Amino acid sequence: MKKWLKISAFLILLVVIVTILNYHYVKRQTATSLFTNTSAIPPQKVGLVLGTSKYLAGGQINLYYHYRITAAQQLFEAGKVQFLLLSGDNGTKEYNEPAQMKEDLVALGIPADRIYLDYAGFRTLDSVVRAKEIFGQKSFICISQPFHVARAIYIGQQHGLEVSGYVAQEVSLAYGYTVLIREYLARMKMQLDLIFGKAPKYLGEKITIE
Repeated sequence: MKKWLKISAFLILLVVIVTILNYHYVKRQTATSLFTNTSAIPPQKVGLVLGTSKYLAGGQINLYYHYRITAAQQLFEAGKVQFLLLSGDNGTKEYNEPAQMKEDLVALGIPADRIYLDYAGFRTLDSVVRAKEIFGQKSFICISQPFHVARAIYIGQQHGLEVSGYVAQEVSLAYGYTVLIREYLARMKMQLDLIFGKAPKYLGEKITIE
C-alpha cells in the first residue's frame, strides 16, 4: 500500500511539474508576438476578438469582456485592422457572445459592416482554426488578455499561421486567480488537442471578409 502511495504521489508531482513547464514554454514561444500598444504592432487586415460572457454569475460586468472590447476598439481606431472578427459561444438562443460583442462595439462607433461574427468559437482552438478555414485568414491579430492571447498564438503557430496578439488590459490577481489556475490546465489540454489533431466542433461554408 505504501508503495502505491509513493508511486501516486510521484506521478502527481510529475504532472504538476510538466504542467508548470508547459505553461512557461508556451509563454516563451509567443512572447515576441505580443504587443501592449497600438503603435508597435504591425497592421493586419483582421483582428480576431476572443469571446467571453459579458456578465458574471452575480450580474456584474465581466472585466475580461470589458477590457477586450476596449482593446478591439483601440486597435480598430488606430487603423491597425480593417475588420474585426468576433468569435465566441452561441450555444443557446439566449446566450450569444458574438452578437453581444458586436452590439457593444457598434455602440462605441465601430461600423457594423466592418464586423464579422463567428458563432462557433466554442474554444480558442475553434476560433483560431476557423479564422483560417472558414474566414480565409492566414495572418491576423488576436485580441484578449495576455495569457489567452499567448495560447491562441501558439495554436496558430502549430497550424502554420502568422498570429500576433494585441493585449487587452489584465485584471488583478485577486479578481482572476481562478482563471490563471485554469490556464495552466488549458495549456496542457491544448497540447493534447494538438498532438491528436483535434478539429473545431463545426466548420461549414467559407465566408469572405471584404
